[in-house]
Amino acid sequence: MAAPLEPETTPEEYRQRALLLADLGRYDEAAQEVAAGLTGAPEEPSLLATLARIHLAAEQPGEALRAADKAVAAGPETITNLVVRAMALSDNQRYGDAARVANDILRQWPADAYAQRTGAALLSESRNGQEALNAAWNAVRVAPDEAEAHLVLAVVAARLRLFDLAQRAYAQALDLDSAIGDAQHDMGIVRFERRRWAKALESLADEAALPAQTEPEPREDQAGDYPEPFPRAYQAPDRPEPEEKPKRGSGSWTEEPVISRPSGPVLDPSESSTEAVRRGVLYGANAALITGVMAGFMTLTSEGISRVWAGLVGVLIVLGVLVALKRMVPEPLGTALGRLRAHNRPLAGATYIGFVAPLVMLVYALVGGVVSLVAAMVLAAIAELLIISRR
Repeated sequence: MAAPLEPETTPEEYRQRALLLADLGRYDEAAQEVAAGLTGAPEEPSLLATLARIHLAAEQPGEALRAADKAVAAGPETITNLVVRAMALSDNQRYGDAARVANDILRQWPADAYAQRTGAALLSESRNGQEALNAAWNAVRVAPDEAEAHLVLAVVAARLRLFDLAQRAYAQALDLDSAIGDAQHDMGIVRFERRRWAKALESLADEAALPAQTEPEPREDQAGDYPEPFPRAYQAPDRPEPEEKPKRGSGSWTEEPVISRPSGPVLDPSESSTEAVRRGVLYGANAALITGVMAGFMTLTSEGISRVWAGLVGVLIVLGVLVALKRMVPEPLGTALGRLRAHNRPLAGATYIGFVAPLVMLVYALVGGVVSLVAAMVLAAIAELLIISRR
């Protein structure tokens, strides 16, 4: 009798394997495990969120954001998906979007300890200020016995240059969990948030030596006593310098461990890249068409003003579209355009025509003549029609 087939590996089993590999710094193999899981469950939110964390830990923010966006699309009400997306947005320097996600987390889960401390830290990363400090205090009130809440308060306070408050909060975090002191050297993604906040605090530590007069005056209700109950009253840290840690491998404890980063994208970027190029070029073509019409009306009063204005706006359109595409396309722009030339020639043609149209306005600005202005408008209209007809 034939032996029974082995049960199919579940997405959670793939995820657990990825977590174990990430703990060893083998982020490339961890990403491959997630990729194997996604072949059978391409929309599994937990796998996508884990992949985003792997890319964040490997310092690949672009790939992380793409995975986080897909995770949120698959599970929009899951807090871990929103957290990893806010981190990816912050690492991609999209601070306004990151702050909005952080505020959503704080608003949706006002009594959840993880949500409050993580939302406060993320808000501090993207838009630090009194609002972030209030959120950090609320995280401490929600979970006064959790070390990470106090660690987050220390980070937020240090970013606001409230170094005495930061020291008190960090002292309490150490009392609750002494492992916090080495959290910045942790490997893997299981405690990725803790490592992130600890590394942020470490980078801010040197600023505590700056003159006290540079610090803003703290509010009375947030400068001294901590909310009760606590395991013990806060006091300024007076602990001695930590002992030297044992060696880790051939380097010291404080050296960054050797890791292996994913060498290529796990998720296929072609669909996202195509949509990003389509939107960017469409915006540029619309802007060029409107600019041409307005420049035509300006010739009724002054051809010189019309030419200067059209040339200036044409250059701004080209620069704006380039900047927008580099931000929206989840891979190098040259790679995306090369794929379009090979597999989507109409869109590739529309892209190049869309870039030429505002440049023709520069020709109009230099030599004048209605023909060049009309040519720019016609090219912009052709690019727009190609994009709309091939959608």
